[in-house]
Amino acid sequence: MSTLIYHMAHEADWAAALNSRTYAGSADDRRDGFIHFSAGALIAGSAAKHRAGQADLLLVCCDAEALGPALKWETSRDGIDFPHLYRPLDPAEVLWTVPLPLGPDGVHMFPERLD
Repeated sequence: MSTLIYHMAHEADWAAALNSRTYAGSADDRRDGFIHFSAGALIAGSAAKHRAGQADLLLVCCDAEALGPALKWETSRDGIDFPHLYRPLDPAEVLWTVPLPLGPDGVHMFPERLD
């Protein structure tokens, strides 16, 4: 069984990644040296903390196991493990993307079920 993990990408950055066939992450990811991902149960909290009010986002879904040894689960806030990818992401490794709109309350609206 696959472990699905999620990343929030700016639409323009993702469009550039599709053209170049490589995604180095956001400015924050590049500063930190890895691409930040979250498990399904944690992605909404990550959005609220790090992407509040940003309207141009896509939710990017990957199979954690398929990303290989460059994906490390590391303890972050509140002692919770988050997946960090220590290499660029090939868009061909992505299972799917969906727009991540803001609701009327300004909070991101996620798909109903994220495993």
